[in-house]
Amino acid sequence: MVELNPNSLVGAQQVTPVLLVIGTRPEAIKMLPVVRALRQVPEVDLKVVTTGQHRQMLDQVFAVFGEKPDIDLDLMTPGQTLGDITCRVLKEMEALIAEHNPGLVMVHGDTTSAMAAAMAAFYVRVPIGHVEAGLRSHDIQRPWPEEYNRISIDAMAELLWAPTSTAVLNLRAERPAKHDTTRHIEVTGNSGIDALLHVAKGLEGDELASIDVALDPSKKLVLVTGHRRESFGGGFGRICDALVEIAKRGDAQIVYPVHLNPQVKQVVEERLGNTSAIHLIPPVDYVQMVALMQAAHVVLTDSGGIQEEAPALGKPVLVMREVTERPEAVATGVAQIVGTNVDGIVAAATRLLSEPDHYERRARKVFPYGDGTAAQKIAASVAAFVKKAQNSKDQAR
Repeated sequence: MVELNPNSLVGAQQVTPVLLVIGTRPEAIKMLPVVRALRQVPEVDLKVVTTGQHRQMLDQVFAVFGEKPDIDLDLMTPGQTLGDITCRVLKEMEALIAEHNPGLVMVHGDTTSAMAAAMAAFYVRVPIGHVEAGLRSHDIQRPWPEEYNRISIDAMAELLWAPTSTAVLNLRAERPAKHDTTRHIEVTGNSGIDALLHVAKGLEGDELASIDVALDPSKKLVLVTGHRRESFGGGFGRICDALVEIAKRGDAQIVYPVHLNPQVKQVVEERLGNTSAIHLIPPVDYVQMVALMQAAHVVLTDSGGIQEEAPALGKPVLVMREVTERPEAVATGVAQIVGTNVDGIVAAATRLLSEPDHYERRARKVFPYGDGTAAQKIAASVAAFVKKAQNSKDQAR
């Protein structure tokens, strides 16, 4: 008996396998709205792949969006180096691509796992789609190694979904349109705003009750996050010194969910653990983080995602880095680069805590990264891409 291939039947729905790779929690936050949108595209057989990094935090984010990974590579090992991550992701993704024969591999942002997954696809000539393409600090060392990773992914990708027009200009500057006939670049906004608005809408008001910290309603909440490799060592020491000075004011309380990386956790706990106005807490889930941002008076961060999210909530942001690949938020006046200099951090925070007029000018809801429809735009782009690819195959037969 001859078995018929359903895809060879006239009028049958053509389906293309697509692998979407998620490594860290920030990637999950921004990719899960895209996952939900792609689940509704009939031409796509989506497989969500996790590398196994940030396992506990990943599980929390997946639960928020009612999703589960289809494939877990379980690559997380204690003390792994960037080289370890690159080699293991590259090897495992190579095998996965051979097994599933995808028509597209999708990655997000600038992590080493995203770069290695893209490289695995590139080596076997499978098209790559890059969510959040075109971000640049224009300093290869800052953030490190993220700036290299995103440049590398963009050089390999065929579909580039840029969050802003500035990101498009960065891509075009690196490869002018007249020399770039194979790539599709599209401004979609940032899918992180999709995730933020989804979660903020569902907050019920008691999300902070589950956080093990006694907040004083009479004091202004300063929310801090910090984890960048470029600040390991002296940078984190200076950040800690600045936070101690801010805590001495008496009218502010600092909440710092401490990243699990030992090079962050050890320094922060040693330097800040005995300061009464500073609350060091374990990493919080994404819903709790959004609730903390909403409750905050000001946010101090080196996180890229929070530089996008806090402005959408109307919260002033002090960026504890020397450069940023997100200049759009700085241009609005809501975000300010303060570096890791003690005096710079303290002076900027003091103005926001002490000068109501200055605070009101900075505490405005702005949306330089989109209106919450990025995931739908990306899904539509993927649908058009797989249809075009399938039509080309049909014509070649």
